[in-house]
Amino acid sequence: MSLITINQIIKLPKVELHCHLDGSLRVESIIDQAKLDKLGLQFDDHESLSNYFKFKKKSNLKQYLKKFELTLIVMQTPESLIRYSYELIEDVNKENVIYIEVRFSPILHLKNGMNLEIALESVIKGLKKGEKDFGVKSGIIICGIRHISPEASLKLAELAVKYKDCGVVGFDLAGIEENFPAKEHRKAFYLIRNNNLNATIHAGEAYGPSSIHQAIHQCGANRIGHGTRLIENQDLMHYVNDHRIALEICLTSNWQTSSIKSLASHPLKFYYENGLRVTLNTDNRLISNTSLAREFMLAHTNFGFDLDDFKKITIYSIKSAFMNYDNRLQMIKEIINKFEKNSLKNFSTKT
Repeated sequence: MSLITINQIIKLPKVELHCHLDGSLRVESIIDQAKLDKLGLQFDDHESLSNYFKFKKKSNLKQYLKKFELTLIVMQTPESLIRYSYELIEDVNKENVIYIEVRFSPILHLKNGMNLEIALESVIKGLKKGEKDFGVKSGIIICGIRHISPEASLKLAELAVKYKDCGVVGFDLAGIEENFPAKEHRKAFYLIRNNNLNATIHAGEAYGPSSIHQAIHQCGANRIGHGTRLIENQDLMHYVNDHRIALEICLTSNWQTSSIKSLASHPLKFYYENGLRVTLNTDNRLISNTSLAREFMLAHTNFGFDLDDFKKITIYSIKSAFMNYDNRLQMIKEIINKFEKNSLKNFSTKT
């Protein structure tokens, strides 16, 4: 295996499909926004706040999700949502992300009087401003939340349909899997599918392959968030592979939430070698203390992925993106051209 440096990885074009806005804020922006909004934070200096978000050992999904309580405190105004969305685009541009799908749940941003529409429109404004300044294209995935009522998910699905030609590209179901099955939210996904929107669902992260089966067969998921436990059901894995249902792999967060025993035991390489359409993602840049370049580096150091593998995975990602076919083809050509500048071999654009 030829060694790849982090600087080489940063230069590569990248596509990210699984990134939560509320888990990807800058520490300094949290502190500054709290001062602007006159909010008292438990941690109000850079060092203590950074330490709060660091995982010194593995946790579980419930403990991981608890850290969002702090970020959400400073995300309750239109100005803050515009700011964080813009800054996220600025951040991903620094590592050559050319397309990103940003997911968030507007229902979590209503404490100070915003409604669902204002929350969503604020994120749209921030992303569009970021695209104008940095050239990074983006789409929004609205998240339903498993432990919030199915009725709330239906309202969020209606919002997604309303804005499907104005920045929203898909719908998701996030949150704790155990005791909160996706099938309870079927009405929301029925609405999504019947209005020609795409869906991705967090599944097989902290619960078994039955969660993935339910996401696909009862809710019509086009992609699966995480899917670490798909390996436990070979028949279902073959179905996922045959139907090119992409897996949104997030190495660092999967280790932090104990979805895997160790990074070395992650099924990413097994999936990849068996032809599954795997993609690499950050999940939460702040909470997981990562970047897409770092996730690529983990795949290199733990599994021996090289530049040709990263080219293939990047094309998998754009093929699985929730954008129209013509735009996907154009971006595949752009990715191939950029990789060729790094003296890499051509890679087929066939599905």
